[in-house]
Amino acid sequence: MSNQAKEQHKNILFAILGFSVVVIIVALIGFFALGRDPELIQGQVEVSEYRVSSKVPGRILEIRVKEGDYVKVGDTLAILDAPEVRAKMEQAQSAENAAAALELKAQNGARQEQIQGAYQVWQQAKAGLEIAEKSYQRIQRLFDEGVISAQKRDEVYANYKAMEAQCKAAESQYQMAQNGARREDKLAAAAQVGRARGAVQEVNSYIHETVQIAQMEGEVSSIYPKVGELVGTGSPIMTISMMQDMWGTFNVREDQLNGMEVGKTFKAFVPAFNKEVEMKVYYMKDQGSFAVWKATKANGQYDLKTFEVRARPTENFDGLRPGMSLIVK
Repeated sequence: MSNQAKEQHKNILFAILGFSVVVIIVALIGFFALGRDPELIQGQVEVSEYRVSSKVPGRILEIRVKEGDYVKVGDTLAILDAPEVRAKMEQAQSAENAAAALELKAQNGARQEQIQGAYQVWQQAKAGLEIAEKSYQRIQRLFDEGVISAQKRDEVYANYKAMEAQCKAAESQYQMAQNGARREDKLAAAAQVGRARGAVQEVNSYIHETVQIAQMEGEVSSIYPKVGELVGTGSPIMTISMMQDMWGTFNVREDQLNGMEVGKTFKAFVPAFNKEVEMKVYYMKDQGSFAVWKATKANGQYDLKTFEVRARPTENFDGLRPGMSLIVK
């Protein structure tokens, strides 16, 4: 190889080496000067909700609130029309009245006229018994004197015993009329009254369900049916957002969980107000197999799992609304 060729080859090597050094220097300057953008975790504000629904089916008669209204405990939200429930109330009240009448009858016993009638029958039987007894005594003396036959004496004796049994039966009927119903019958009548009253109370509870009142304080976020529409048992009528119970929810990869343990606080940026809010973690749970996993190496030795992290603001933040974004660096 000539000297000229060697010199040319050397220049090419120097040029390649110089270019490589420049590239490395530029890369180092960019790395240290610009740095890397921090990874961002984006979440959003959530709020506790409860759905207003009725135990009885009915037609929406009136809706007293609008979406966006703030309601307090006890405020009337909606009124339903349920004519079937009113009909059941009439039936239940009639059954209660009938049971109460039967109980009163059992407690009072027989009427005075019935008691008096039983007494008269007893007295009549007593009079018949006295006559039968005297007749038997006379016939017995005649039989002892040999005047009449034994057959005649036996017939009179049988009549006397029959009148005696009839008198005892009449006396028992009179005592039963005086005592009234048996204790068991009275207890059964009282139980029937209790059962009927329970049915009335049950229907009353259904009637109360036709007027829906707010159980919790909050904001009406959604109203589902319109006035005049039918709603079934348990069908939601509206949703109330409990604005006092807000939190932020984040989906965090486990390699980013540092500083997000339960009980720890961190700062989250609220773009809607261009401000930061301090939040405290109160809940953490893995999202299971349905969440996206990230392989840490090309050969997939292990994966990074995603966790749901929930945190509440440590102080009241005016204007914070469900759905607003939260940014954590």
